[in-house]
Amino acid sequence: MTGPKPHVDSLYAANAAPFPGQPRLEGKLQADVCILGAGLTGLSAAIELAEAGLRVIVLESQRVGWGASGRNGGQAIFGFGCDQSKIASLIGMDDSRRLFDWSIEGLRLIHERCARHAIDCDWRPGHAHVPIKQRQVVELQAWQRDLAENYGYQVQWWEREQLREKLASERYRGALYDPRSGHLDPLKYTQGLARAALGLGVQIFEDSAVLELVRGGQPVLRTKYGEVTCDFAVLAGNAYVQGIAPELDARIMPVGTYIGATQVLGAERAQALIRNDMAVADVNWALDYFRLSSDHRLLFGGRASYSTLPPPDLSGTMLRRMARVFPQLSGVKFDYVWGGYVDISLNRAPHWGRLGSNVYFAQGFSGHGIAATGLAGRVIGEAIRGQAGRLDVFSRISHRPFPGGRLFRTPMLVAAMAWFKLRDALF
Repeated sequence: MTGPKPHVDSLYAANAAPFPGQPRLEGKLQADVCILGAGLTGLSAAIELAEAGLRVIVLESQRVGWGASGRNGGQAIFGFGCDQSKIASLIGMDDSRRLFDWSIEGLRLIHERCARHAIDCDWRPGHAHVPIKQRQVVELQAWQRDLAENYGYQVQWWEREQLREKLASERYRGALYDPRSGHLDPLKYTQGLARAALGLGVQIFEDSAVLELVRGGQPVLRTKYGEVTCDFAVLAGNAYVQGIAPELDARIMPVGTYIGATQVLGAERAQALIRNDMAVADVNWALDYFRLSSDHRLLFGGRASYSTLPPPDLSGTMLRRMARVFPQLSGVKFDYVWGGYVDISLNRAPHWGRLGSNVYFAQGFSGHGIAATGLAGRVIGEAIRGQAGRLDVFSRISHRPFPGGRLFRTPMLVAAMAWFKLRDALF
């Protein structure tokens, strides 16, 4: 008997408080709602539905927060994984404004949940998008105008000199700064949501991978040792689920993302790097992002792999990228380097909706899921309770399958990403 896989060897796992193991599903159970995936989306939906009095079961293939929810970069940012202009082109400006406003609700929801359920997830306010090239300065300033004029959302533009007062790096030409976005420890947050769900009567089963979804008037989710019959099913496994709903599989791709955590730098040295403790991300297609941890390390991420294979010499590559941003950290090593899959959609827009009348799903967070996952859980919870207006807006976003079919879509994506990386380097 093998049991669930342990969490990846990350700083998050090392710092997390002990979380009680949950039983494996055995036998046949009945629920109002059965949710596949004990990550941020699934747990958020479970909380919404349990608070409304529904009986909820969550099935997790490994451990609570084992996937992207518990190992990601921890940056909580307004909007979605694509530019808002892309969403406007797909569903029109009026609905694009609605989606943007709801994304801000997703940020607020983090604070609401932490306050209501006493979740300490090391929240720190502030996020900066930073340009490396002059064309990126122009693009970010145009984005700032678009946010203000079309969405009523004010963010700050910092010139290089103002940024240097906060960030000890010469690499960037300015910053688009949002004080309402921020960063957190994603595993602490996910486990906090799980504790809240358990307190509301939700049953969570770990080591219970769903092998089959039987659709019908009452969906059935089958595992190796048991099954759950329910009135409504929610698919919230994202990049780690294949074969349960093939029509969804073709519209997302798993992408490997990687993060390093340095040795402890000490409070003075760490705070000298990022004086206001904000999170930072550049705007290259193959981006770097970084922030400080609560124990005074630098977390540095962004070495994405589109081939599903870990990059060679991952630690060395990450250290070299970090040194381009912070040469003063020469000689500093990583205590932890970890990674895993996130899911991306072809247009990087959120892919949320329903299959038939009683199977709901949310995927395609495209590396932008900390705030959007909570919103997805709330929107799906509303739809199951009979208020589907917001989910219907998300469902209007058209999503095409990745080209190339099962055999060739990964090589085609790798080739496309090589072009974007070359564009970052040359222009």
